[in-house]
Amino acid sequence: MCNILRVRWTIVAQTAPQPWIACSGCGGLRAFQSSGKIRLNANGRKLDAWLIYKCLICERTWNRPIFERQNVRDIDPIVLEALQSNDPQWIRTETFNLEALRRRSQRVDEFSEFDIEKEILHETRNWTKLAIELMVPFPISTRLDRLLASELRVSRARLQTLHDGGTLRTNSDRADILRRRIKTGTQVITDLATEADRDQSWRPLATGRPL
Repeated sequence: MCNILRVRWTIVAQTAPQPWIACSGCGGLRAFQSSGKIRLNANGRKLDAWLIYKCLICERTWNRPIFERQNVRDIDPIVLEALQSNDPQWIRTETFNLEALRRRSQRVDEFSEFDIEKEILHETRNWTKLAIELMVPFPISTRLDRLLASELRVSRARLQTLHDGGTLRTNSDRADILRRRIKTGTQVITDLATEADRDQSWRPLATGRPL
């Protein structure tokens, strides 16, 4: 449709999840943070790989298994290269592996702080609808209503009213979508035809570009 201002928001979590582990140095459960380092151990053709974490209090280490006793021939060459070179991007992605962390720890702290990049995908002079497409490379606990409220400076109550009235729609059929975590692929379309100041107020906030 030609009357849509279409933007993409890429939301990147600032802090990786922190598991709570029984720390032998502190003598109790403590939060651990990824060191960004991989430990490998080869036994013949078998390979073990761990992501090294450190206690936030005493810096005692904990090795979180990535895999154990894996035949080298069965490991994706790209993964093997990333492990052997301590590839920072691969490791950062692995630090957000919530499923793996929850299997190994009693508690996992998540953080809602993020960096955001806003990109215009399509713009027209007489736009009346705002379409926001989300890209979320790493899991983050931020809810959709909190994200929209903070970036568009609209109260969560008003967002819910717009959603209930059909002025704000998403590509999800969940009634509680505004209270769900943001994730890649979520699209939000808001009809702003009755907002006379949409170019002055909504556009700069949606695009990240001042007038």
